[in-house]
Amino acid sequence: MTYKKLILSASIIAFAMGGIVVATAHDETHDSHEDYTLIHAGHVMAVPGEAVLEDHTIIIHDGKIVGIEDGFLEDEDATIIDGKDMFYLPGLIDSHVHLRGEWNPNGRLENFTKEDADVAYDAASNARKTLMAGFTAVQDVGGPPAIKALSRAIDAGKLPGPHIRASGNVSITGGHGEMNGFRADILEHFQRPTNCDGADDCRRATRLAIKNGADLIKIASTGGVLSNTAAGTGQQMTDDELVAIVEAATTMGRKVTAHAHGKDGIDAALKAGVKSIEHGTYMDAETAGLFKKYDAVLVPTVLAGMTVKEWDFLPKASYDKAQAVGPKMLDMLALAYENGVTIAFGTDTGVSKHGENAKEFEYMVEAGMSEVEAIRAATVVASEHIEMGDMIGTLEAGKQADLIGVDGDPRENIRELMDVDFVMKGGVVYKGEK
Repeated sequence: MTYKKLILSASIIAFAMGGIVVATAHDETHDSHEDYTLIHAGHVMAVPGEAVLEDHTIIIHDGKIVGIEDGFLEDEDATIIDGKDMFYLPGLIDSHVHLRGEWNPNGRLENFTKEDADVAYDAASNARKTLMAGFTAVQDVGGPPAIKALSRAIDAGKLPGPHIRASGNVSITGGHGEMNGFRADILEHFQRPTNCDGADDCRRATRLAIKNGADLIKIASTGGVLSNTAAGTGQQMTDDELVAIVEAATTMGRKVTAHAHGKDGIDAALKAGVKSIEHGTYMDAETAGLFKKYDAVLVPTVLAGMTVKEWDFLPKASYDKAQAVGPKMLDMLALAYENGVTIAFGTDTGVSKHGENAKEFEYMVEAGMSEVEAIRAATVVASEHIEMGDMIGTLEAGKQADLIGVDGDPRENIRELMDVDFVMKGGVVYKGEK
């Protein structure tokens, strides 16, 4: 079958045969090929974990993948991208970012010196950096409505950036996720309507977060490292609060993810029905069993731990926790992997620098994952985790044309993903040959 014989429309029947996606059609006529793109790809990891295709053409139309065919197809009317020396794979997905800002020695002061508009521009800039680094989708678990506005602007084509899923955050009084460490009158100014205490109040806060547009609910079942309070990293939300939040979210079609370091808070969150854990520092083999029992996902964010343990500018309460937590996170990931926990790629970028998300891959490999397993965690697994598996995560017919290209083979050197050479999202080339 030649490329000219494909009808690139809703009437195409796409199917997989021998790992190659092809398309069949009954009519050789269609309007024009000018809005089609053919990528001549030397190597294509269409579905991470499956065989890599050699010398294939990726066919793209209207922002979506139509098929991947053997050989280098030609069409004088189509846009052809010569990637015969490139290695292509699905766009990467970071399941835990904070686009609104980036931690630095002046970060606490910036809470009072930056206007909302400053933060909005920062978020837009960070979204662009993220996309250019090869991450075509993210889950922002920072919470504020500004991220929903950014997501809408990106989807409308007004700004370059990744697909964004944005959380609504529910926190308890004095817990992680609240502002801490300032005068009482200042803290009162930063009080959020989704802070809660007690099961009933936490139901209200969860429903309010969803009313305000949350794609998911993010909670903190334990204390956190960067909260400027000497309240530890153990469980802080009560069991009944956790159950109430999960019940309220579930009845309104939302999943709950939990920031959790201490084993007690991780276990309690999993037993309450939380679907994923962010960080997971003090988990053990028993906790790993709970992950599998409740079909939950770990988002390890080792990069964040490795980053904060090097900071000497933190307030003492945060510094002490950083020194305790940071060095443990690599061993945590190794334990989770060895015990068969489902792992989705996530970095907590915003703690680390935007655009350097791919450093997490090195830690994943160091913890024992193969390069392909790490890539799969940032594509196939992450796409399902953020509930976008029907449109991204693999290069298959009908899915978004979100893909990246690198000069080398990341199966042999995962650091190739630190220097992405080509970025396409929704069929639009943002980096590389146009």
